[in-house]
Amino acid sequence: MGGSCAQKRRAGPRQVLFPLLLPLFYPALCEPIRYSIPEELAKGSVVGNLAKDLGLSVLDVSARKLRVSAEKLHFSVDAESGDLLVKDRIDREQICKERRRCELQLEAVVENPLNIFHIIVVIEDVNDHAPQFDKKEVHLEIFESASAGARISLDPATDPDININSIKDYKINSNPYFSLMVRVNSDGGKYPELSLEKLLDREEQRSHSLILTALDGGDPPRSATAHIQISVKDTNDNPPVFSRDEYRISVSENLPPGSPVLQVTATDQDEGVNAEINYYFRSTAQSTKHMFLLDEKTGMIKNNQSFDFEDVERYTMEVEAKDGGGLSAQCKVIIEILDENDNNPEIIITSLSDQILENSPPGMVVALFKTRDLDFGGNGEVRCNIETDIPFKIYSSSNNYYKLVTDGALDREQTPEYNVTIVATDRGKPPLSSSRSITLYVTDINDNAPVFDQTSYVVHVAENNPPGASIAQVSASDPDLGLNGHISYSIVASDLEPLALSSYVSVSAQSGVVFAQRAFDHEQLRAFELTLQAGDHGSPALSANVSLRVLVGDRNDNAPRVLYPALGPDGSALFDMVPRSAEPGYLVTKVVAVDADSGHNAWLSYHVLQASEPGLFSLGLRTGEVRMARALGDRDAARQRLLVTVRDGGQPPLSATATLHLVFADNLQEILPDLREYNRPVLSDPQAELQFYLVVALALISVLFLLAVILAIALRLRRSLSPTAWDCFHPGLCVKSGPVVPPNYSEGTLPYSYNLCIAHTGTKEFNFLKCSAPIHSNEDMVCSVSPGALIPPYGGKDLTSHSETLTSKIFEEKR
Repeated sequence: MGGSCAQKRRAGPRQVLFPLLLPLFYPALCEPIRYSIPEELAKGSVVGNLAKDLGLSVLDVSARKLRVSAEKLHFSVDAESGDLLVKDRIDREQICKERRRCELQLEAVVENPLNIFHIIVVIEDVNDHAPQFDKKEVHLEIFESASAGARISLDPATDPDININSIKDYKINSNPYFSLMVRVNSDGGKYPELSLEKLLDREEQRSHSLILTALDGGDPPRSATAHIQISVKDTNDNPPVFSRDEYRISVSENLPPGSPVLQVTATDQDEGVNAEINYYFRSTAQSTKHMFLLDEKTGMIKNNQSFDFEDVERYTMEVEAKDGGGLSAQCKVIIEILDENDNNPEIIITSLSDQILENSPPGMVVALFKTRDLDFGGNGEVRCNIETDIPFKIYSSSNNYYKLVTDGALDREQTPEYNVTIVATDRGKPPLSSSRSITLYVTDINDNAPVFDQTSYVVHVAENNPPGASIAQVSASDPDLGLNGHISYSIVASDLEPLALSSYVSVSAQSGVVFAQRAFDHEQLRAFELTLQAGDHGSPALSANVSLRVLVGDRNDNAPRVLYPALGPDGSALFDMVPRSAEPGYLVTKVVAVDADSGHNAWLSYHVLQASEPGLFSLGLRTGEVRMARALGDRDAARQRLLVTVRDGGQPPLSATATLHLVFADNLQEILPDLREYNRPVLSDPQAELQFYLVVALALISVLFLLAVILAIALRLRRSLSPTAWDCFHPGLCVKSGPVVPPNYSEGTLPYSYNLCIAHTGTKEFNFLKCSAPIHSNEDMVCSVSPGALIPPYGGKDLTSHSETLTSKIFEEKR
């Protein structure tokens, strides 16, 4: 299948190092490696073992990245065996068109070190095309005066195949008048000609029909047929004669379309119509016919399109001169195209490094490219150069191949990329040039650690923040690129418990935003500190830490809570008894409240909202102490009620209220009548209230109707009222018995002891305050509620057994 340079040059027994050094000097020591294959070879077919021919082992194929490159890649290299394989369809007629020798030039590239080897693959023709006639029906006219032996040229068949697979022979069907002669030209072309074997007699036979068959030399041969219809005409015994059998001319490829190229001339000794000559193209490729225009009358040939030396170097055609009698003659025309410097050089990048480390040493190969100029001779010779102010330079490695290497130190922080412009100039007159710019990116190494914008962070967060809200953001920068400069944030330490840390805060690894995972409570946690880390993704990774202190600010979210006065165990209000002889400034009681907030939010103030006797008591703004403002007057009620509000200093302020029930008495028996009035239930009639509102609405309609309804409601309310029984306190029913504990007066708001019996007629249930221990005159009484102790409805001495010692704690009426 071909030979290789490695096969032609064998190392001697003593030349041990030569095979190892051979790849380094291969382009200078060897001719191109040649292979020969037939066209239309199946995809995947083996052209040859390229690795073996290059002197490479199977392991070197993948290690040195053996590959081939070409303008249109028809071949590939098997990475496992090193075989050169057919990659795409190979059609010799399509690739090489009309050239008799068809060669494909490839470049084999290997790395470590980087080298290029030239490969030439010769495409051999196979008989894949059958001959073909331009016309399936051919009409000829022959005068009957034609003598025996006269020849009539026929249009030959065309076959894109070459050599033995091209046209080999022609045949016609057997007939008594004509025989077939095959004329061979100087270029090897075969042209069929009819030879007249017997004189024609138009009166005997007006026409003749022949079958012309063209055969090629393939195995098996292919053929084509054309039907020839010959009409016999009267005498024309002189055919046209060209001035030359072959015309040859050279023209520039820059000749404008429509310009005269060549004129062919033929003469005919006949006269009249038989001497009128017309010119036609025959035995000419269709592409050539499209390129030129032939004047049928004058024989002038003009170019119909622009020439391109790089596409076609020479045109060959055959011109036929035919007179009016049907006789013809042929001549050959060869037009050669002269090259002009009309093609700019091309720069083709064959290999380009994707990454250039900033610490790369000088002389490292970063790109491999070649130049190409389609012009010929000096017009196709190219030289390359680049600008001199960059740390790169080029070396010419072989014919039209160049290496771009580093020529100085690279610093990505100063110059992250270089735009290298390669200029290629040919040696034509005037010279033409072209340029190709490539961008070389300097790859960073991880030599910079992240740096935070601040040395530390302090953030203030008000309590009761919404969970999931961002409370802070830290930011760090890294001048490196890619993963080396990609920063991720994390929490590495905290003064919180490790298990509780995740429930308090989290940080976004991408943005550095710190999120609160829960609502903070100033009363539980006032401050905590985090250690955040910013780390890049380099290898090895670099990182930096920063501290973030979170201060939880207080909000006025806790209302004051009243500790005293407190309600009884059953929710009833407590009474404080005040001596009637209390002087101004006497400490009656003290309202005690607390606030869970801090600062101004916990700064409490006490205010009187409502007092049954304004001016009788004074309230300390900050202490909550209730003192006598003046002495008790004769007209003042024995039972007083104070509504106190406790406000904090927050914005807006929160408050709580406390109700103080104060009774002026020297002993418990004095306040029983007031307690009776206080505990009398007020009966309400929901139906009467509904009627009242209905009356108010109807009053807008009629005043008279409103008066009538009011009168009816008044009568209804009068009938529904019933006296309340206080049978427990009748003289014959409730009698004090036994020794009476003298009242224990104390300073301030300490409670006093009484003997008290309270009856709720609304529920027919009596509640007593029963002492839990015997009472001594020098001790405070501790009493408990004993509900459900009923007093019999009759009098007698048994009532003394039910008499109990009561405290001043009185229950509010259940409404």
